[in-house]
Amino acid sequence: MHENDEVIQVQGLLKRYGKLVAVKGIDFSVRQGEIFGLIGPDGAGKTTTFHILAGVMEATSGNVQILGKLPRDARLSTGYLTQQFSLYLDLSIDENLRYTAGLRQVPEPLFYQRRAKYLKLMDLERFSDRLAGRLSGGMKQKLALCCALISQPKILLLDEPTTGVDPISRREFWDVLAAISSEGVTVVIATPYLDEAERCHRIALMHEGEIKQIGTLSQLRESLGLQRLEVRTDRLALAEAVLTSNRDRATSIVDVQTFGDRLDVLVKDASAGEAEVRKRFRQQQITPDRIQVVPPTLENVFVTRLREYGDNPESIPFPRSKSENLPSHLNVAIGARSLKKVFGDFHAVEEVTLEVRYGEIYGLLGANGAGKTTTIKMLCGLLDPTAGAISVAGETRNLRSTQVRQRIGYMSQKFTLYDDLSIVENLEFYCGVYGVPRRLRRTKIDWVLATCGLEGKENMITGQLPGGWKQRVAFGASVMHEPEILFLDEPTSGVDPLARRQLWRSINEFARQGMAILVTTHYLEEAEQCNRMGLMVAGEIVVQGSPSEIKASQPGQLLEVVTNRTQEASNLLKTHLSSWRVSIFGDRLHLVLDYPDKEVPEVRSLLETAGIKIHSLRSIPFSLEDAFIGLVQRTQQR
Repeated sequence: MHENDEVIQVQGLLKRYGKLVAVKGIDFSVRQGEIFGLIGPDGAGKTTTFHILAGVMEATSGNVQILGKLPRDARLSTGYLTQQFSLYLDLSIDENLRYTAGLRQVPEPLFYQRRAKYLKLMDLERFSDRLAGRLSGGMKQKLALCCALISQPKILLLDEPTTGVDPISRREFWDVLAAISSEGVTVVIATPYLDEAERCHRIALMHEGEIKQIGTLSQLRESLGLQRLEVRTDRLALAEAVLTSNRDRATSIVDVQTFGDRLDVLVKDASAGEAEVRKRFRQQQITPDRIQVVPPTLENVFVTRLREYGDNPESIPFPRSKSENLPSHLNVAIGARSLKKVFGDFHAVEEVTLEVRYGEIYGLLGANGAGKTTTIKMLCGLLDPTAGAISVAGETRNLRSTQVRQRIGYMSQKFTLYDDLSIVENLEFYCGVYGVPRRLRRTKIDWVLATCGLEGKENMITGQLPGGWKQRVAFGASVMHEPEILFLDEPTSGVDPLARRQLWRSINEFARQGMAILVTTHYLEEAEQCNRMGLMVAGEIVVQGSPSEIKASQPGQLLEVVTNRTQEASNLLKTHLSSWRVSIFGDRLHLVLDYPDKEVPEVRSLLETAGIKIHSLRSIPFSLEDAFIGLVQRTQQR
């Protein structure tokens, strides 16, 4: 990559929709073969920027050059993957590819050559005659990427391509991006998953139509000027309250966030910050299990910057109206024993046993198609189990009764809102369905609007809202009646990091008040906020425990390797190790080795023999994503 290899040049790009200025004169350039990330909150102007780069929308003013041409004249050299699937669900994989190739004027011999290449790269060869409508979310996204690549574009524009996609498919997707980037394809990508954005070569932070900051991951981390402490204690709620109280200018503590069984504390100085944490804990007789200094994440940078720009939604206490106390945290709120569900010959759920107590957040994790949503639907009484026993709020028989339904809140994976109703009409409808007393409805609705930042916009038609805002409204609708049990099926899919943090603040607060919460998510950094979790593979729960217990249970070691030729090193190591054990993270590799004493010398020898220079090789802790992928792969191999 050379400085003068700029294939995208944007100067003074401005876009107006009537009085609304969506993009306010932005400047950036992207080099050939670069993966360039565009991140920002909902409504920042990312999708408008993509439309203009793709040549499907004209800029109001400014200069945009794609490969030295106007975007509309470069469309045959540009692949564009929009937020909405651009697939024909009643066509097969092969038919979708052939149709796209025809539109893009790809000659027949080249079509067959590229079809074979990209189906193999995406691991879709075996499914070429399967209808797109019958593919999992991850497979649909990989097919959509194949369709975008079939014309062999020089520029690839990807607008949130992995929303709703499980961690294994997301990692495979990013490995593909790294491979095509190394071949000279330039990738511009927007994503709400900031652990994903860390894999970009450079990242631009957008806010209210402006680019506020551009840099590599290390540059953005350094610009933050803060350090991160991981604090573990068995009295998390009290610890968080102690560290967030009486914050003034004299404190070293900048931010505190709960993550399941630990606190993330951002501090101005690591040693001063740790001393202050220990001092405050001593005053309240809290004993920390461990305090560890770790590098800040891109999410830390993102949230801190948005707060500096004044984009920090206020945490508004939920207006409780019920005076009775919820059952003790020792009581089981949700119980399942040997739960099964069979559809014809297909065993969707097989022998699932779990317990969720009052005041607990339980995460149900798994790849697309693992059986999570089917399990939730059985626990909610929406599906009858084929076999097994269920207990919800003490009831074991009639889970569909009005009495049980009034005690349960449910936010489904698909939006539970009616797109042709306004926001306030949707909320009034759910107040009626859940039996919220009329005198309390306005207060509850006002809380949802304030929490979502939609005050004054309540008459907007829901179908016009960005996906992240819809999710927040749907969450509000599911809790207005103050349920004692809450089921959340991927509640933050497509939600930006600041809004996701606010939503999890509410989830944690409900749990502290005694609510039992069962949540599914594909975003494993967020799953760290669960007290306990279970991992489903092919309809079965293969492991349960706290996030720390699951990470600590991993065999072998996770290594971080930095070389001078990242992609070549990855390709080479995958010829000697299972592909899931090797993954690219920006400018470095992650390797999972079961026998590091024996395998590390072999890895060194392999790379050095190929002329690849190793800058560093060190052991790092397993992330929950690494643990998840390892567990799934090992289970499938068995």
